[in-house]
Amino acid sequence: MPCKCVTFVHSRCRAPLSARDLHSRPASGSGSIVKGRRGFLHFLLLTYAVFFLASAGAQTAPAPALLDPTRGGIADPSLDSKVEALLRKMTLVEKVGQLVQYSAGQPTGPGTGRTDYKDMIGKGQIGALFNITNARDVNAYQRIAVEQSRLHIPLLFGLDVIHGFRTEFPIPLGLASTWDPVLVEKAARVAAREASASGVRWTFSPMADIARDARWGRMAEGAGEDPFLGSAMAVAHVRGYQGSRLDAPDSIAACAKHYVGYGAAEGGRDYNTTEISEPTLRQIYLPPFHSAVNAGSASIMSAFNSLNGVPASANFFTIKQILRKEWRFQGIVDSDWTSVAELIPHGIANDGATAARKALLAGVDMDMVSSLYHDHVPSLVHTGQVPETAVDEAVRHVLRVKVALGLFEHPYTDETKEDAAMLHSEYQLLARDAAERSFVLLKNSAGLTGVPLLPVSKNVGKVAVIGPLANDSANMLGSWAGLSRGEDVISLHAGLVSHLGEGNVLHAKGTGISEGSDQEMGDAIATAQKADLVILTLGEHASEMTGEAASRSHLGLPGRQEDLLEKIVATGKPVILVLFSGRPLTVPWAFEHVPSVLAAWFPGIQAGPALVRTLVGESNPSGKLVVSWPRSVGQEPLYYNSLNTGRPANQRDSDSKFVSRYLDEQNSPQFPFGYGLSYTSFQYGPTEISGKKLKASALNAGLHGGRAALTATASVTNTGQHAGEEVVQLYIRLQGTSVSQPVRALKGFERITLVPGETKNVSFTLSPDAFAIWNDQNRFAAEAAHVTLWVSPDSAHGSPAELEIVP
Repeated sequence: MPCKCVTFVHSRCRAPLSARDLHSRPASGSGSIVKGRRGFLHFLLLTYAVFFLASAGAQTAPAPALLDPTRGGIADPSLDSKVEALLRKMTLVEKVGQLVQYSAGQPTGPGTGRTDYKDMIGKGQIGALFNITNARDVNAYQRIAVEQSRLHIPLLFGLDVIHGFRTEFPIPLGLASTWDPVLVEKAARVAAREASASGVRWTFSPMADIARDARWGRMAEGAGEDPFLGSAMAVAHVRGYQGSRLDAPDSIAACAKHYVGYGAAEGGRDYNTTEISEPTLRQIYLPPFHSAVNAGSASIMSAFNSLNGVPASANFFTIKQILRKEWRFQGIVDSDWTSVAELIPHGIANDGATAARKALLAGVDMDMVSSLYHDHVPSLVHTGQVPETAVDEAVRHVLRVKVALGLFEHPYTDETKEDAAMLHSEYQLLARDAAERSFVLLKNSAGLTGVPLLPVSKNVGKVAVIGPLANDSANMLGSWAGLSRGEDVISLHAGLVSHLGEGNVLHAKGTGISEGSDQEMGDAIATAQKADLVILTLGEHASEMTGEAASRSHLGLPGRQEDLLEKIVATGKPVILVLFSGRPLTVPWAFEHVPSVLAAWFPGIQAGPALVRTLVGESNPSGKLVVSWPRSVGQEPLYYNSLNTGRPANQRDSDSKFVSRYLDEQNSPQFPFGYGLSYTSFQYGPTEISGKKLKASALNAGLHGGRAALTATASVTNTGQHAGEEVVQLYIRLQGTSVSQPVRALKGFERITLVPGETKNVSFTLSPDAFAIWNDQNRFAAEAAHVTLWVSPDSAHGSPAELEIVP
């Protein structure tokens, strides 16, 4: 296949992105190369200029090495002979053993019911274990596999390393809010270095699911609602985990999950049914997975949900047709926890043998935890219900990853180096930098003094930090906290004490996250009255209210927190609200009555220092929303890149009844996708484009050629008093096509730095792919259309430029 590449340009070591290969399409198609305004950087993969941590935020040179799947990755042809030679020696039982995976450590789902792992490993009946988190135990199991089993095939050890291992970074939703793929890759590289030091060589990350419904708890684990941004973040994670070569000792295999449509669960209820049309599947939900595959991801995890009536873990169309045939994926397809067994309650199998047969024949290589492959596949082969060639193909995928990881040559982990690999000072600086860039300033209006409360004045006086999350270290780690510990975390309260001095910081809890007493409430009110400024810390419980199995039907503040909020504001003291959550929260009263509101997500081990530096102005907020922030839960699912209707409310009289709107709520979100304020202000010039007419025939020819089609440019000026960073975004709309297209779709972004008064011209060069859609013939192609483009600060603003695509 021709190379698939994008160009990024550095700005304070942050790279602009204008990509053409973020749309899923058949492998026979090829992407074109996009040009940034300072020249071409041609890479083999969808990628970007990258560097690794000399120091947080420092200017450094791009790393020259990129993972090439054909050299050092799972597509390396040199793996074939090794895999085939081993496969010829294997018995059927040993083959099936490679497809069996159990949890041998802390459970992250229903129990396995097995305790005979060591005996099974010695017989070659297990291919992978997970949830083992230290090198000693990993080596103990590995010695059995390598020294006692007949063919000495090493085990593959996995873990949910989601946003850090020991050094915990912001949750993935927060990392995505940086709009900084380079930074995300660096965070993933740290996670790989620490995890591999403990013997973990496989992570079940990144989560590449598109999430359009804030009720879904696993929104916290992904990159939000947009396929373009989601693709960039998926690539960043894969490249960070896997490094320049999979067989490097500090590389770990990535696993893009949950394939596919899991984030579209009806009602936002986890594990629920999904119904997605094929054009929407290909244009919205598949691109992040396709990008992860193009970046060399060693594995894919099949999802829990059913998709259009067929469970994702037995879906021939998505696995065999799209993933294997169209995308030519050669790595492991791993089931999610017991998702093979769950084919029975899904209703497409009445027993374990049928479930195992359907999953395996659909292309699921490895059975996580349910043990149905171990129990039934040998007899299914003997009775002719499953051809042994199907087993062989699955085994090839597993062995391919093990060989690519170098496990046969280096199966053991050096236990003497484990402790020294954790929590390096530069890792903590990077975690602080990531947290600062993840914060989204939602509101910063003038207080009683006539100036915004943020940044906090140096002459602030006494500060009261109030709320259940002010001094809560554990919740700063978010869901899937890896091996991080509460003692690793610096809380906001501790950070303020360190910065302002203990005598200048008052503290009261006010209420718990879910429950509280009148006494706590009264103490908090009294504390607020003694202060010159109140910083109120409210939000969710990270592990109980966000992540897996944490869907919510109400998105307001839990427990008595709303009451605490209103009572503290009623004291008349100036209030800054810091929200900790794994999703947007519906707090309309706060947005009306509180002058300054900062979305902090769950920021990781450096929560306190990052928040203090941001609140006092040492760091200027630059995060942008990657999900639309709802006004009320009744708006969900809510996403900016929606289709228009035949009766759009924005084009009719506001008093008209017969338009697509609510009677009791606005259609628009509280804050749109891409939104985020700064301590300074930016002014955008008009969007200018390099042409007014494109030919569809030329664009379609360009899908295979890699040439640029159009350039869009706008000036951006810092009109405020502070230096600041801005994420400049490019959106497009196509009208008159065979299939309705979104009212806006992200096609590029660039992070720039401007000092007060400075102006920069930001240009995005669009390839033909940016104008192609999945049409009514289910083909990825450009069509005649009227095109509108915006270079803007978010998905709701910007001046338009228009052109025509003619046949």
